Amino acid sequence: MELCSVYRQLTILFLAVLGILSVQAQVRAESVAAISQVEWIHGSPECREGIDPPIQVFQQDKSTWVLRQNKCLSFEAPFMYLLLGDDRALLLDTGATDNPEIFPLFTTVRSLIGERLLLVLHSHNHGDHRRGDGQFTGQAGVELVAPNAAGLRAFLDKADRTESGRSIELGGRDVIVIETPGHQEESITLYDTQTRWLLTGDTVYPGLIYVKDWEAYRESISRLARFAQKHELAAVLGAHVEMTDKAGEYYPIGTVYQPHEAPLTLSPDILQTLETALARTDGKETVLLDELVVQPMNSLQRTLSNVARFLIQ
Repeated sequence: MELCSVYRQLTILFLAVLGILSVQAQVRAESVAAISQVEWIHGSPECREGIDPPIQVFQQDKSTWVLRQNKCLSFEAPFMYLLLGDDRALLLDTGATDNPEIFPLFTTVRSLIGERLLLVLHSHNHGDHRRGDGQFTGQAGVELVAPNAAGLRAFLDKADRTESGRSIELGGRDVIVIETPGHQEESITLYDTQTRWLLTGDTVYPGLIYVKDWEAYRESISRLARFAQKHELAAVLGAHVEMTDKAGEYYPIGTVYQPHEAPLTLSPDILQTLETALARTDGKETVLLDELVVQPMNSLQRTLSNVARFLIQ
């Protein structure tokens, strides 16, 4: 009888675990399915006649938004991510345009989160990810982390340290910050524990990724691949879409109309695939994958990057 009771209890426990795993798998699938079905604004063949809004707002759930800038305002058309917790919200990046009249980012964010406290971070300090900072500077209830080495370091030093990086508490919602230099020195990646999204900025996205420091980038991708092995990831989401819907093909820089662009979402498997591909290179050649292309910067590009970085320190 005792043996039967133990067997019965083990069976119940096993079925409960299967149920939990099933629910988790369903949540992951729903998290990816919703954003994968979005038809993003993708510019116009004639921007003077374009009718798209300056900012497209997609609501993933009641506390998660993805914003995309109109390509006719900037061919970069960066994506920004807004995560809301019980205590405060986090905005990752502020876009490529400073003028609030044509790019009303601050008022858009406020319309979504109300008067809650807002933390503004940057995936890195390139202009197309921080030009909207002026709209948030001096605003009540806004903590704007300077997109330079000193600002990022001061912020991270105050954050809680975890095995994988630094943790930001939004109130019932934790976000892990992982330092991922390579594309640029101050590049970071965020992991949202609610959606299980990995927000990679310009470190991993469906497009042509320029790498300033090849060894640093290779280590960063290895760090993300290891992170993916230890954490549940639903999707990898970067800051741009530049690939077409044909494998390995991307739109030229400056394109303002992308009617056949690839999806924003990347499978977590891309991290291991990219890590393996990078391990085979010496940093002098382009890495071409179906989902993205990685290319080392030339000397002129590195010089220009250094000058731009110096100017905002």
